[in-house]
Amino acid sequence: MAPIPMPGHAAPATAPTTTPTATREAAPETDVPGARGVRGAGRPTGAARGSATGRAPRTADAAPASPTASPTAPPTAPPAAPAGGAAAARRRPELAAFLRGRRARVTPADVGMPPGPRRRTPGLRREEVAQLSGVGVTWYTWLEQGRPINASAQVLDAVARTLRLDRAEREHLYHLAEVPYAVRHEAAAEAVGAEIQGIIDALDPHPAVVYNTRYDILATNPAYRDLFLVPQTEAIGVPNVLWTLFVVPRSDCPLVFRDSELPVMVATLRGAYGRHVGEPAWEEFVRGLSLASPEFADLWASGNVIPPGPRVKTFRHTAVGELRMTSVSLSINGMPECRIVAYTPDDEETRRGVARLRELRRAEPEDLTD
Repeated sequence: MAPIPMPGHAAPATAPTTTPTATREAAPETDVPGARGVRGAGRPTGAARGSATGRAPRTADAAPASPTASPTAPPTAPPAAPAGGAAAARRRPELAAFLRGRRARVTPADVGMPPGPRRRTPGLRREEVAQLSGVGVTWYTWLEQGRPINASAQVLDAVARTLRLDRAEREHLYHLAEVPYAVRHEAAAEAVGAEIQGIIDALDPHPAVVYNTRYDILATNPAYRDLFLVPQTEAIGVPNVLWTLFVVPRSDCPLVFRDSELPVMVATLRGAYGRHVGEPAWEEFVRGLSLASPEFADLWASGNVIPPGPRVKTFRHTAVGELRMTSVSLSINGMPECRIVAYTPDDEETRRGVARLRELRRAEPEDLTD
């Protein structure tokens, strides 16, 4: 029997039988004896009503299952947020903005699609990116919205191809999505072109060198060879300044403040290593130097990370004494894993010492560190 509304009170609404997301109690019913449709305090709860009427309380249907791992299956509920705290939360809006910006610059004509009538979206639509990438529309929408979902390298590669990302943009996408990025070509560079060699030669009498992020020596100018242990490096057979500085006797090290300089270099190496974890060349280098130098192994185990940057280093040279030099790292266009490191005098005394070294080199062509 339908409840009779009391004067001044609206009739109770019909209770829904299901809810879309979670289990709930049934809406209050008015067929409990003594209740005449009046809402308010003193009414039994759902469980109490079930007990009083002899009926079990009604529940909604079960919530939909969580999305599967396949990006082509439309997910029905957001998965749990990944670990990472504030940093991960900051990356997600960056990822969303990056994908929207890259999608807006790719036109249908760029991917061989007709523009269609009444097109208002700049660039591709989300569903078009999903179709061309072979992923579900809902999954890609969530990715572009910055929701905390998991993405594999294969799926990110497909999205990157659709959006026509270059190497730097692809790496940026991987970092924002928290997926390890494997550098495929630049880390294997073993030499530089004539243009870069000409630049560092022109810096003489200031020392200059081209390193990759592992401190491999790719090119030097004569002033650098005056200052560093180039003959010892050649004798060791590993063209790497960090390796040389750790394995030569401490008395031969050109760094006056060796004990404070080498930890900084190892921490800089460690910062670059994060982009190369698991790569055979890097793993072999770290393992080999750890075996050759327990001191390096201890510093590596500390896990400290420092980015490259300008620093004042003090060198010791047998011919001119101490030289205080400021090191500056310069990026090289087209060689993202390499940098020019140039050294400039930090005071007038060092400036005179550097000029003196060049005079000695011109008078005696043999390397001045012998």
